[in-house]
Amino acid sequence: MKELALKYGCNPNQKPSRIYMEAGELPIEVLNGRPGYINLLDALNSWQLVKELKAATGMPSAASFKHVSPAGAAVGAPLSDTLKKIYFVDDVKLPLSPIATAYARARGADRMSSYGDFIALSDTCDEVTALLIKREVSDGVIAPDYTPEALKILQEKRKGTYNVIKIDPEYKPEPIERKQVFGITFEQGRNEIDLTGDNIFENIPTQNKNFPENAKRDLKIALITLKYTQSNSVCYVKDGQAIGIGAGQQSRIHCTRLAGNKADIWWLRQCPKVMSLPFKEGIRRADRDNTIDVYIGDEWEDVLREGTWQQFFTEKPEPLTMEEKKAWIAQNTGVCLGSDAFFPFGDNIERAHKSGVEYIAQAGGSVRDDNVIETCDKYNIAMAFTGIRLFHH
Repeated sequence: MKELALKYGCNPNQKPSRIYMEAGELPIEVLNGRPGYINLLDALNSWQLVKELKAATGMPSAASFKHVSPAGAAVGAPLSDTLKKIYFVDDVKLPLSPIATAYARARGADRMSSYGDFIALSDTCDEVTALLIKREVSDGVIAPDYTPEALKILQEKRKGTYNVIKIDPEYKPEPIERKQVFGITFEQGRNEIDLTGDNIFENIPTQNKNFPENAKRDLKIALITLKYTQSNSVCYVKDGQAIGIGAGQQSRIHCTRLAGNKADIWWLRQCPKVMSLPFKEGIRRADRDNTIDVYIGDEWEDVLREGTWQQFFTEKPEPLTMEEKKAWIAQNTGVCLGSDAFFPFGDNIERAHKSGVEYIAQAGGSVRDDNVIETCDKYNIAMAFTGIRLFHH
């Protein structure tokens, strides 16, 4: 198939709409549903991300995309009992496969942003992964293949309309890419930069030059994630998964704050006081996610006021105080941070340090590199200058 007609483009008024190949066949096959324009943008960007993560780490990988940026990305590292609980996969009867674990991590890191996502899997979607996908609100999934059991489960999702796309894992696009803006065609070489090797850690200007293997892996995950994130962007990673992605901000410090706040929320969800919230039986997953998000945040009174808490809880919880939050966040360590371009000032490092960052990979090249290095040294943070910019638009 050389062409696929779409219902409309980004918005219902943008017709006609299609994807097509100028030469050869489309590398995708729609097995179920009718994916839209934005669905396919998410699918094709997220597929590239998970394919590169698999190449860099050798581990099954998954991504959760919304509006052409990742909400989560992860490899299939084993889950602790705590993570299984906060990702709501502790009740699964089947053993979690590596690709199911990768998906649980990618979807679970920022559940608010992943609501209604498009999923990418680096490996064949198996039955247990499909079961996890089935109970989440999602627009679709792209993978190199599906087991018969998995396909049957997914074809029943969303009253039979769930988008299931199979992609040829051997497909390689042309080296030149083009797009039009205001009737003018832009042309550039594809971003084929290789982020899989350890050579990106050769230039270490900080006093601390120690990058353990798990930090190198996590920094590669951060940088590959940023390669497919709308710029400006930064990414916090821990234990094989993105825990906070700040995308599409004009100011880098705003990226760092946004992603850092997401990383803090991810960590606060593991606080015993949060994990023991007395939710009512039968509460919807989306309502539970939103309630936890509000409870952790500054507007906790919105879910604890009289007449409201009764909708979610069997008894009124005590608020999570600012002192308790700070004390719990201070226990988060070993976090990695990647940036799609240089940090212009040390304020980014100050903010990152508050969220447990100990390892950084960024392009370098700011006129204030000395200030950035000095701030890293202040906190004994190891930082590599990669010399690589990863803008994506």
